[in-house]
Amino acid sequence: MMPTGNGDFYLYLHGIMRAASRTKVGDTVTVELRFDRRYRGGPMHPMPKWFAVALHADAKASEAWRLLPPSRQKEVLRYFAGLKSDGAKARNLERALHALSGGTVRFMGRTWRGGK
Repeated sequence: MMPTGNGDFYLYLHGIMRAASRTKVGDTVTVELRFDRRYRGGPMHPMPKWFAVALHADAKASEAWRLLPPSRQKEVLRYFAGLKSDGAKARNLERALHALSGGTVRFMGRTWRGGK
């Protein structure tokens, strides 16, 4: 789910889920959530070397990364794992470092300010 900025959220459903729920892109849906106390986190994607090297070279970004909640780190690493082209990696690396260094930037569907 991605926040829209007004208290609502976008829920991205995979095509199979949309077909099963008989919904189309743009439909409004009601979702019921329940907290699973047994959940202990899922697998985390490994940190790409190109991101690790850049973080190591930028102390401010590295500290901000360390202070991010594990769920946000996991979200960023999952996002990076889906990048294919060198151009996409370079663009997103630049945005990530700018965000983590305290800049204001749109990155991963949200506005980052002050390293978070």
